[in-house]
Amino acid sequence: MTHQHTNSFKKFIQYFWIAISGKETEFTTGSIRKAIFMLSIPMILEMLMESIFALVDIAYVSKVSVNAVATIGLTESVITLVYALAIGLSMAATAIVARRIGEKDVDGARIAAVQAISLGVVISIVIGVVGIIFAKDILALMGGDPDLIAEGYGYTQFLIGGNITVVLLFLINAIFRGAGNASIAMWALVLSNGLNIILDPMFIFGFGPIPEMGVKGAAVATNIGRGTAVLFQLGILFFGWGKIKLMAKDLVLNFKVMLNLIKVSLGGIAQFLIGTSSWIFLMRIMSEFGSEVLAGYTIAIRVMMFTLMPSWGMSNAAATLVGQNLGAKQPDRAERSVWKTGKYNAYFMGTVSLVYLIFANTIVSWFNTTPEVVKSGALCLQVIALGYIFYAYGMVMTQAFNGAGDTGTPTKINLIAFWVFQLPLAYISALVLGWGATGVFVAITAAEILIAVLAMIWFKKGKWKKVQV
Repeated sequence: MTHQHTNSFKKFIQYFWIAISGKETEFTTGSIRKAIFMLSIPMILEMLMESIFALVDIAYVSKVSVNAVATIGLTESVITLVYALAIGLSMAATAIVARRIGEKDVDGARIAAVQAISLGVVISIVIGVVGIIFAKDILALMGGDPDLIAEGYGYTQFLIGGNITVVLLFLINAIFRGAGNASIAMWALVLSNGLNIILDPMFIFGFGPIPEMGVKGAAVATNIGRGTAVLFQLGILFFGWGKIKLMAKDLVLNFKVMLNLIKVSLGGIAQFLIGTSSWIFLMRIMSEFGSEVLAGYTIAIRVMMFTLMPSWGMSNAAATLVGQNLGAKQPDRAERSVWKTGKYNAYFMGTVSLVYLIFANTIVSWFNTTPEVVKSGALCLQVIALGYIFYAYGMVMTQAFNGAGDTGTPTKINLIAFWVFQLPLAYISALVLGWGATGVFVAITAAEILIAVLAMIWFKKGKWKKVQV
């Protein structure tokens, strides 16, 4: 028995090492379980790095003031609109690159990569200009108090102004993932977030010649960290060891490929916009219950993001497996990959939900000890954790559609679950029936359960297998 355990452990370590060193990029043959592992491990680590940074960031900023934490909450709910564009384009890039790699058309994958990056640059410059000019108005629109705006607008200005670093980081990582180079995407985020964690306290509280910048310092540190990682990504695209290698002659615009990217990404953008705009409305409802309840909610969402990241990692693995296997004309293998990934994700999310249900108060009090903040944050964690197993399947199915290039189906699902169902339910239960913040939390959980049910029904119909990208 012990010998068998030792062998299993050795095998795990061996596979783990191959996964993070990125030696394997071909996932259309062999064991599906191994393919899920090889893709998920770097994607999970990549997502964990992103969420560790989010937690460290809020921990440092909590030491500045309650207003500073609330500023981050309000700015993030707006910058999610930028993420929507970046994620929509990223979904399209992953789907098209994975499909070309599955078809063994590396040139086609290279052309798609260049068009995606060009689009990203143009979009982020436009958004950056708007963010720099209208930072104060954006915070006021979100319901920020005058003193919050005065203290926090610099953060908003820097974060939205420097959004090109976020957009390119997302996009180039999506290209690597589609090509099966998930480990490169992981190392880019290790670099970005490692730098962030070191620079954050220096710019927030001051260090040597660097003046104390308060909450604005968090945005400056974030831009430097992400910008450095983008330079690293570009270095690998042009000189590195990835499957896709760009040369000077590739740097031409190809409008046919670009239009195809835009077409596929519109569904992805719409999906995310529907989700995030409903998030903004929920934030607006939550702000009715005061800064402390809002701070509790913001902390709870950050903590949940931390555990959702591994789950996202597994879901992204499903997207790459679907894209590559459809490209290799193996739709049944693509389908089996999705059900298996969903099952592993449900095991993980089930475990996390138990931790939240038991230790919610303790977890929130690590970030803030104000009784009202702890109470609202803990309640949020517990209520939302009740739907986690459904969430696990819903996420994997949604990413499977996206990996197939069928971004329209998840858009319909999000529209029904978030706008038609979640927002009216949150508004009525929180403000009309007087359940307060609890009404919002219940609406979030109910919507996630609905997403999972609808996604499974549509996935079983199998229309996603016939999508051409």
